[in-house]
Amino acid sequence: MALAVGEDPVSTILKLLDELYQAHHAMVFRTAHRITGNAADAEDVLQTVFLRLVRRDAAALSEIDNPESYLRRSAVNAALDIVRGRQADNSLALETLAASGSCTELRDLRDTVRRALSKLAPKTAEMVALRFFEGYTNPEIAKLLGMSQIVVAVTVHRARKKLRQELMRGVGR
Repeated sequence: MALAVGEDPVSTILKLLDELYQAHHAMVFRTAHRITGNAADAEDVLQTVFLRLVRRDAAALSEIDNPESYLRRSAVNAALDIVRGRQADNSLALETLAASGSCTELRDLRDTVRRALSKLAPKTAEMVALRFFEGYTNPEIAKLLGMSQIVVAVTVHRARKKLRQELMRGVGR
């Protein structure tokens, strides 16, 4: 994806963006949908991720070594931003978990998990989302994020403990 000498930078950026979008938009949407839990928010994430790329120059775009990894991480982070933003204006009455029907209960539980995830440090939340929402293994996450497998394993383990405590607190146990 290198910029050719004498090539129009605007057309080059548009071409690169189109190639990235065609190749990866479905993956960005799926990643965001798994984290946010709804299609409208996933569409917002998709738009946000690619609008952020529009703001980059052609040289910066062409320097992305692994576009799939970059876009997946961008989708995870943008989706977590939406979940965090939702937290302020959409508090869940946790006592409804016990009183509601199974479908509503499952939806409420997913929302509770998403809010608990949004309380984690960004890098930790990203690791958890990659591990449990995207299905990556710890070695794969380590490679994606450029860190050791041990750091990933310890971070994910500690995050699971925090999430479990938060969920237990949330359901009143």
